Amino acid sequence: MPLLELSNVSKAYAGTPALRQVDLKIEAGEVHALMGENGAGKSTLIKILAGVVAPDSATIRMDDRLVSIDDAAKAHRLGFRFIHQELNVVPSLSVAENIVMGQRYPRRAGIFVDWKKLNSVAADALRRLGVTHIDPRVKMASLSTGDRMLAKISAALLSADGAPARLYVMDEPTAALTREESEQLFRVLNEIRAAGNSVLYVSHRIDEVMALCDRATVLRDGQSIDSGMLSEITHDDLVAMMTGRKVTETYPAQVAPPSDETAYEGHGLSVRKGEILGLAGLSGSGQTELLRRIFGRPASAWRRGIAYVPKERRSEGLVLTRPIFENITLPHLKTHSLGGAFLAPGRERGFATSMGDDVKLRATSTRQLVQQLSGGNQQKVVFAKALSGEPDLLLLDEPTRGVDVGAKYDIYSVIREMTAKGMAVILASSDLPELLGLCDRIAVMRNGSISIIVEAGLSEDALLNLCYGRATHSEAA
Repeated sequence: MPLLELSNVSKAYAGTPALRQVDLKIEAGEVHALMGENGAGKSTLIKILAGVVAPDSATIRMDDRLVSIDDAAKAHRLGFRFIHQELNVVPSLSVAENIVMGQRYPRRAGIFVDWKKLNSVAADALRRLGVTHIDPRVKMASLSTGDRMLAKISAALLSADGAPARLYVMDEPTAALTREESEQLFRVLNEIRAAGNSVLYVSHRIDEVMALCDRATVLRDGQSIDSGMLSEITHDDLVAMMTGRKVTETYPAQVAPPSDETAYEGHGLSVRKGEILGLAGLSGSGQTELLRRIFGRPASAWRRGIAYVPKERRSEGLVLTRPIFENITLPHLKTHSLGGAFLAPGRERGFATSMGDDVKLRATSTRQLVQQLSGGNQQKVVFAKALSGEPDLLLLDEPTRGVDVGAKYDIYSVIREMTAKGMAVILASSDLPELLGLCDRIAVMRNGSISIIVEAGLSEDALLNLCYGRATHSEAA
């Protein structure tokens, strides 16, 4: 008997279908992957499960009983727990308060919050995930993005008041985690599966899905395309189901080698024109901080021919409530104004349309609000903005985080096209295959500084050993 079965789920926004008669069946004691490109309907389906979006039509059964999910409280009572890709935390509160948020705080004499007990409960939740380095008493704002995600995952795993957890829904939980942190999460997911509970797992990291999950359901254009055992299909089969086309390569080939001319030198780095220099390292090793030091003050950076694509696109790279064209032209308003004094929206839109075409942006028009776009297309807007000033040096911090396989290839192609024209790129990524597949050289960072710079022809394990300081360059080779 399935734990959860959804049939004929449909949802439209302003007459545009987001889901069309989608079916999803999750067995008890399995990790089930929900796959699809950005905009395929995954987020809408998760919101329906969470009770925050009402379907236009749906039949939902749990333990073979008809149920309705009218609101978030009902989803919680049914035993659903959610870990979303976008981190909804309260930075000014402690880690413990964020973990226990939404539950009854332990109290002394029924009146005063028992802070010692509260911190102990949070610490126990973190320990279940194998996390001992996070102090539950510190402010959430002081944690790295990866540690914030670990805290949110711990909160979902915490035994809550009321109904026990039956189904964990995880949306890109490893996007901000290191490999070691991800392995800690996978261990807990295996415990959940062994206990007879289930996980609905959303990730664009296909190798991760193939290794971790039992079955997969693939959505494309709001429809369920196929569902079955992952042991019976290949990586390429899964990509083809998601994209509707055969993808023969993961990384586009290099068009031209880097030149001998230096494009940037400073902060212990020297980058040639047309070169992609990778930044590798464990979480907290200083990759983001180095990129920000190179970028400096935005206005000055643009004038020096340096552009930056930040890690947190929604909070640092975009104005979500404004149209696409305003986001793309924002750093260069004077260029697109009349006489340098009055904005010229028509000129802005024309330029933004051209830049959108260059990055293969999929949108109804450049007047569309950025918040209405899929994650992959939002990232393309950030790229279009960064490239709009024709920079000599492009700084990229986790440029494909939370981006589907099709959009990733589009972004990689844009990077290749720009380097072929002589632009230099410094690319920080926690995705080691991405670094090895794109970069000419890789600088390994440890404890806030560059420990070694190597050619990119080494293996993934060798690069990981360098990140951990377990090997020298000669040993890694």
